[in-house]
Amino acid sequence: MEFKDHVCELLNTVDACQVFFDITVNFDLTKNYLDLVVTYTNLMMLLSRIEERKAIIGLYNYAHEMTHGSSDREYPRLGQMIVDYENPLKKMMEEFVPHGKSLQDALVSLQMVYPRRNLSADQWRNAQLLSLISAPSTMLNPAQSDTMPCEYLSLDTLEKWIVFGFILCHAALSSDPAALSLWKLALQSSSCLCLFRDEVFHIHKSAEDLFVNIRGYNKRVNDIRECKESALSHAGSMHRERRKFLRSALKELATVLADQPGLLGPKALFVFMALSFARDEIIWLLRHADNIQKKSTDDFIDKHIAELIFYMEELRAHVRKYGPVMQRYYVQYLSGFDAVVLNELVQNLSVCPEDESIIMSSFVNTMTSLSVKQVEDGEVFDFRGLRLDWFRLQAYTSVSKASLGLADHRELGKMMNTIIFHTKMVDSLVEMLVETSDLSMFCFYSRAFEKMFQQCLELPSQSRYSISFPLLCTHFMSCTHELCPEERHHIGDRSLSLCNMFLDEMAKQARNLITDICTEQCTLSDQLLPKHCAKTISQAVNKKSKKQTGKKGEPEREKPGVESMRKNRLLVTNLDKLHTALSELCFSINYVPNMMVWEHTFTPREYLTSHLEIRFTKSIVGMTMYNQATQEIAKPSELLTSVRAYMTVLQSIENYVQIDITRVFNNVLLQQTQHLDSHGEPTITSLYTNWYLETLLRQVSNGHIAYFPAMKAFVNLPTENELTFNAEEYSDISEMRSLSELLGPYGMKFLSESLMWHISSQVAELKKLVVDNVEVLTQMRTSFDKPDHMAALFKRLTSVDSVLKRMTIIGVILSFRSLAQEALRDVLSCHIPFLVSSVEDFKDHIPRETDMKVAMNVYELSSAAGLPCEIDPALVVALSSQKSENISPEEEYKIACLLMVFVAVSMPTLASNVMSQYSPAIEGHCNNIHCLAKAINQIAAALFTIHKGSIEDRLKEFLALASSSLLKIGQETDKSTTRNRESVYLLLDMIVQESPFLTMDLLESCFPYVLLRNAYHAVYKQSVSSSA
Repeated sequence: MEFKDHVCELLNTVDACQVFFDITVNFDLTKNYLDLVVTYTNLMMLLSRIEERKAIIGLYNYAHEMTHGSSDREYPRLGQMIVDYENPLKKMMEEFVPHGKSLQDALVSLQMVYPRRNLSADQWRNAQLLSLISAPSTMLNPAQSDTMPCEYLSLDTLEKWIVFGFILCHAALSSDPAALSLWKLALQSSSCLCLFRDEVFHIHKSAEDLFVNIRGYNKRVNDIRECKESALSHAGSMHRERRKFLRSALKELATVLADQPGLLGPKALFVFMALSFARDEIIWLLRHADNIQKKSTDDFIDKHIAELIFYMEELRAHVRKYGPVMQRYYVQYLSGFDAVVLNELVQNLSVCPEDESIIMSSFVNTMTSLSVKQVEDGEVFDFRGLRLDWFRLQAYTSVSKASLGLADHRELGKMMNTIIFHTKMVDSLVEMLVETSDLSMFCFYSRAFEKMFQQCLELPSQSRYSISFPLLCTHFMSCTHELCPEERHHIGDRSLSLCNMFLDEMAKQARNLITDICTEQCTLSDQLLPKHCAKTISQAVNKKSKKQTGKKGEPEREKPGVESMRKNRLLVTNLDKLHTALSELCFSINYVPNMMVWEHTFTPREYLTSHLEIRFTKSIVGMTMYNQATQEIAKPSELLTSVRAYMTVLQSIENYVQIDITRVFNNVLLQQTQHLDSHGEPTITSLYTNWYLETLLRQVSNGHIAYFPAMKAFVNLPTENELTFNAEEYSDISEMRSLSELLGPYGMKFLSESLMWHISSQVAELKKLVVDNVEVLTQMRTSFDKPDHMAALFKRLTSVDSVLKRMTIIGVILSFRSLAQEALRDVLSCHIPFLVSSVEDFKDHIPRETDMKVAMNVYELSSAAGLPCEIDPALVVALSSQKSENISPEEEYKIACLLMVFVAVSMPTLASNVMSQYSPAIEGHCNNIHCLAKAINQIAAALFTIHKGSIEDRLKEFLALASSSLLKIGQETDKSTTRNRESVYLLLDMIVQESPFLTMDLLESCFPYVLLRNAYHAVYKQSVSSSA
């Protein structure tokens, strides 16, 4: 009510003073007067749209009565106003009859501005509007106009003034041709106007409903209908062409200013005109696309809108970045030119009252005192006082009885309007940007906003401008108002969520393109794998021997590299399209390092980095192609090839976006060396560890695979049930090196720990078997020189085969680990040769008297580098954890000694096994008993390190027992028990060769070397005869 009273009072005062209005002369006064009328009209219309308005004011009055004990004294008037303004425009048409003259004068003054602002794209193009390079000779001349503030005035604002203004003073349409011309032009340009945010006013329907009931207004009604048809038929295409023109015009302007930012001084007006024109067209499209039903879809769907917004943002960025350049220019302009011209105008005034003279003089003095040094010193300028004084002066000089009438001194008004624009270029650049290019309206059209963004991403040529949408979210806070602070959080949250969504979608799109490129590159890399050359070699051999293989007419397989051969440059492959789309999108992501949205900083590149990390992690695990059901997995070498191809593509991203791709590699690949990644998902380390343990080594235990020391690989044995994989293709030197490359030292350490866990479980079972036979073994330990007593005791032993089988399994696992360690050493020697050599030197020069704890630390370091150690630290740690609380250390030590005795006295039983035959070709036995050598040495070293016993003494004892037991089978006559006697003899030699604690001299003292020589001779002779 108070606002309504004040507006009515002010309008009456304006009429009483017979104020002169002309937008080209007293711009501020006329603009604020028209804004007041339109704001008042909008408010009354919005009030009438509140459905429960009567109930709301009734509740308000009831609450007031409960709080204060009486009704609000304005309640009756408020209630009456609600009733009166049921049809607000009709009521206001009556209300504005007395104000018609003033309003008509103000509106008619727009005839110099609005038609010029509402031209077609062809007229703009012919006039070379906004072009800096159309006339190179005048490029440095300042952009001038007699109506500077009108040049960047919003077209939307002008149309609201005209439409609402002439509805309120509709009599002018019949009496003034200029008024009718403006009215028709506005009605032909738009179908709806913005009342407030997303609330719109449908012009033609509302105007027709109002005028149809007024006698003699048939012609006006017909005019409205004609204009409506025209707007529906032509407005869409006209605005579409304008947007098309503005895209090229703003691009040119932004490009020239980026190269020559100094032109922002003289051509600042062009920049703000361009921003204002583009903003008007974007908002027009947004409003009409959402609110007009009957339309040509093409005219209201602009897939290139992002480009226009992008160039607006570029111009805004130039203004913000080069603000000091503009300040320097306009400070000099104000002091060197404007002050002089204004002083002359004031001097030439025939009549100048004292008050007006003081204000004018203060303008001149303020401008004259300006200097460039103030800009260089970073002084903050504030011309708000000057602008307010000019506003007051307009009011003084625009009333009918003013001594100095502005109507008679138009040059003064135009000059002051120009000066006001120049002052804004010094102290109000940010406010000017908001005034001319604020697109916070998108906040209230979320669905349309998101749809435009999706269209932008779908069109590859437009994806480079997609950053415009997150940048628009920085505008949203400018639509908040200090009178409604609680709205800040709602709008702020919306701006944050939209910005986050846009950046996330952009990063996802880029990630998908990168993934597609990686897939293509992995396919190309796969073509270069050695396995694919087999067919080519086969064809070459067959061609040489003139054999005809394959079907006639079979297409020849394309060789790698064919995809790079082009017949012409117009041929575009899928990879070309992906790279083009990626470069466009990456331009957008890389456009700004960060952006501030409601005091939150967003970094577009970080979105891409995080998405690449997630996708790279999933891709690496996916490329293992692990199938739990069939236990299939990719060969490490093939996975390594794919990962390297993937990494090569990711490294190329640095050419498009300034991101640290090395950080992505470190984060992802280091996580892959752990058991689980940061999301708790299995890694390639866990997948390969499980596969080698549960699939490959389990098949070794089942007798389907053997370890061939000569080949340093595990090889499939011919069995009834063929395995689904070839063990050699997963365990040879190249594959183990590839595995080491993939898993790294951390991953290989995890693999080792998992292997040791399996060994420790086998040792635990062995200890149980020892405990079961402890009495017999204790007697055997001291009776090795009594053959008959030993034979009797041996018959009392139980689970002899189980002991040997479990020790063989331990040997197999340790053999696999030695392959893995050797591969790790080879890989690290290539990557960090100096560091590896230093570790090796450190290990080789540990003094014998060094404390065992210190020595174990060195061994642990060496083991991590893949170097072999006398005592395996991982095995020591695994077996240490087995110490039982119920058994004393002395008892534990005794069990460890007896375990070695058990193995030693059990070895002769191996001779009776058919599979125990030694094969010189593989330098081992098909049942893997050659792995016992490694098992015995490593287990003994670990156990007696834990129990602080002498490793050498215990191994000497083992050798004495083993040689005694084996010599005994030399006297056996039963061929079945001595079938592979010579092959088993060789185990003693292998044990000594493998051990860092035993020597051949020691073996000679226990076991005649002639027997070993004869054994070697016999197995080699047997091998030759069997192969023949």
